Amino acid sequence: MFNKILVVCVGNICRSPSGERILQAKFPNKQITSAGIATVKSGLAGQAANKMAAEVALAHGYSLDGHQAQQLTSELCCDYDLILVMEKGHIDAVSSIAPEARGKIMLFGQWIGQQDIPDPYRQSKEAFDHAYELIENAAVAWAKKI
Repeated sequence: MFNKILVVCVGNICRSPSGERILQAKFPNKQITSAGIATVKSGLAGQAANKMAAEVALAHGYSLDGHQAQQLTSELCCDYDLILVMEKGHIDAVSSIAPEARGKIMLFGQWIGQQDIPDPYRQSKEAFDHAYELIENAAVAWAKKI
């Protein structure tokens, strides 16, 4: 049903790369990637994953090596079956980029009762740990639903 999954956050350097890599490990036969709503606007296009996000993910057994931030486009949205966003506000942001994709956008934290997975960018390691824990729990829950 969902063979191509797109994970979305703002800059595509913290939350969505972690979500992407965890889901890739859980679904090795599915095409899973990530993108950011404001990657170009933030000057992050082509950047590696955030150093702290990479350290936290690696501590849990997931490497973010080789990640390059990419801007979300309407073409990307059209190409994927399921678009998972980190915050409720991202639903409208993605819909404004690709109105035709509205019906396939869901919250990453949908199945763990978490409306938003907070952005840890430029915050403490504890903020990154908290966001990562939510992302991992949500990925486990998605693995049971897909």
